[in-house]
Amino acid sequence: MTPRTEAELEGLLARPNARDVAFFRELEGDLLILGVGGKMGPSLARRARRAADESGVARRIIAVARFSKKGLREELAQAGLETIAADLLEEDQLAALPDIPNVIFMAARKFGTTGNEYLTWALNCYLPARVAERFHRSRIVAFSTGNVYPLVPIAHGGPAETSPTAPVGEYAQSALARERMFEYFSSRYGTSVTLLRLNYAIDLRYGVLLDIAQKVFERRPVNLAMGMVNVIWQGDANSACLRSLALCQSPPTVLNLTGPETLSVRSLALRFGERFGVEPVFEGTEGPTALLSNAARCQALLGYPEVSIEQLIEWVTDWVRAGGLTWNKPTHFEVRDGKF
Repeated sequence: MTPRTEAELEGLLARPNARDVAFFRELEGDLLILGVGGKMGPSLARRARRAADESGVARRIIAVARFSKKGLREELAQAGLETIAADLLEEDQLAALPDIPNVIFMAARKFGTTGNEYLTWALNCYLPARVAERFHRSRIVAFSTGNVYPLVPIAHGGPAETSPTAPVGEYAQSALARERMFEYFSSRYGTSVTLLRLNYAIDLRYGVLLDIAQKVFERRPVNLAMGMVNVIWQGDANSACLRSLALCQSPPTVLNLTGPETLSVRSLALRFGERFGVEPVFEGTEGPTALLSNAARCQALLGYPEVSIEQLIEWVTDWVRAGGLTWNKPTHFEVRDGKF
């Protein structure tokens, strides 16, 4: 089904697959999602709720955020989720959260780091440490980012999970610090953890494909500085996140979460151009290195994404052509100096 409206898109993102439902039949205990108010959180929470319901096993799915976005808390409640409004940086509010055996940690900060580095470190390093200690008896899945890797030669493919980390810029450095905090508390308490190094999730309202498609459609230059990228449909990323609870262990399981293809930005622009009947405009040239990830291990453990790159290109094309709602949140995937 090609989503035509935001409601259809939300429904598609929240629709669990058979693997999700089967997983929730076997999962022990309830689920707490921390930092649910971001781009991925609401659809992940709804997907979890629906998968749990379809599994036939009664369980609580609790969504926690500040809920600064108007109406989000009410929308999640209508979808059957329990909600708790809390500022996780406030120690008393973190301590007051219920003890739940399964935790997904999504709170993070990327854009706006430059000039406010202290806040990025607080959210990406200090807060994970507090959460890891508070929920050290739980299984924890925590989102990280492929930015913990250095730019790598395109000819060599993306780094695997065993490749050395070498984050560029303070955002990426703080993301690696987040991982280290979960690793430390996993070592200290034996907490079972999975760390998901994500890049880049695709929704029709934001994402690398939307960034490229909009520029082509609007006859704006497509920057080629970061000549290659990896992407994954947000629904597939959410599915993998939920099911990775089964992979939690100490020391933590580390997974690169992205699609199987290494995609050329130039080729993507040309493909959108064909569909729009527009000749793309380019600026710059492809560098010999790019921010990439090899997700072979994740796909071996959790399966391949269900939505293909061809399907994503078609959906994004139709969405842009129809003037679909966007969040005006560019990914800045072309940034090479780590400054966001």
